[in-house]
Amino acid sequence: MARARSGADVVVIGGGIAGVSAAAFAAVAGATVTLLERESALSAHATGRSAALYLANYGLAQTRRLTVASRAFLEDPPDGFADAPLLSPRGVVWVGGEADRGKLHDVAVEGRGYDPDVTELDGEQVRELCPVLRPEHSVAGVLEPGAADVDVAALHSGFVRLLRAHGGTVVRSAAVVGIERAGARWRVATPAASFSCDRVVNAAGAWGDEVAGLAALVGITPVGLRPLRRTAMTVGLPAGVDARRWPSVNHVRGDWYFKPEGDGLLVSPADETPSAPCDAKPDELDVALALERVAEATTLPMRSVRSTWAGLRTFAPDGELVLGPDPAEPTFVWCVGQGGYGIQSAAAAGQLTAELALGLQPDWTAEAGIDLTLLLPDRLRGLAAPHSLIME
Repeated sequence: MARARSGADVVVIGGGIAGVSAAAFAAVAGATVTLLERESALSAHATGRSAALYLANYGLAQTRRLTVASRAFLEDPPDGFADAPLLSPRGVVWVGGEADRGKLHDVAVEGRGYDPDVTELDGEQVRELCPVLRPEHSVAGVLEPGAADVDVAALHSGFVRLLRAHGGTVVRSAAVVGIERAGARWRVATPAASFSCDRVVNAAGAWGDEVAGLAALVGITPVGLRPLRRTAMTVGLPAGVDARRWPSVNHVRGDWYFKPEGDGLLVSPADETPSAPCDAKPDELDVALALERVAEATTLPMRSVRSTWAGLRTFAPDGELVLGPDPAEPTFVWCVGQGGYGIQSAAAAGQLTAELALGLQPDWTAEAGIDLTLLLPDRLRGLAAPHSLIME
């Protein structure tokens, strides 16, 4: 029989970036917090497999505003949070062929609403930034110079350190197998122990709907999360090709992207294959597709594959994050649907989740242009998922 643990104000389910950021901010606000992670290590799934890029002009409107609101924290985290800067200059250039000029212009116009430094480029300017692009695949481009590489490991470990510094507890190998009300409190059960708390935060990523199903007797229902597999790989470069100063290069219609990674490149076909929650593995066909697409768009041979992996990017039906209390029981709080934006938006999303969970007023959201009604879970009842969420 699982032994009972002493109570906490908040139990957070999920040890990825969503869970650790929400847990840390709740602890900073004065709550006693226990974080439960199903795996033996934190950030074993989506967080640990991220492309690690801060890109303000990516995702839907509320996601972008959460990303922009997170930048100040990433640039100036609390003392002792990290030993080195969390952001490193990178830049992103969106590129396309002749038929993509209109799409590129639209990306620039929309992007300047979030970053006034977004600039339209002609083909020669694009190829000055990344000389291996073929002219027919880079007739024009859009540069976002403020995009940056993110030290994901340092960001994640910083939130864990912040959580523990404020009295929080992390329990690994603690898959949640039951969630029920016990009087006025929650009882969250794992195989080894059960945990009593006032509030539950569901930050379980691709498993978020499964966690919600464990609380069905309380009236909690799934929100329709959709895990999509994304494939990535690292490749070596030919002798004499140094990519370290290149920006990340993204096809404007979402067919591929690549970015410098050490002395090679990180490459992806930007795939979005529906998947059950799982430890995602790369598919050989997706790997081949990525290599083919990037070889077609560049003069690179794309033969020296060093490593391959896959992760799940989990979306809500409308593509925005799901943050805040469930309408059936406000002490059950959602922090899911991060899609491909969870790292870059973690600071603002974690703070907002913690404040909503604790009943605090997030006054800063109005100044940031964030519409809470478009993030709260009650917006999703009866909503079907769109066909594609990659570049929306």
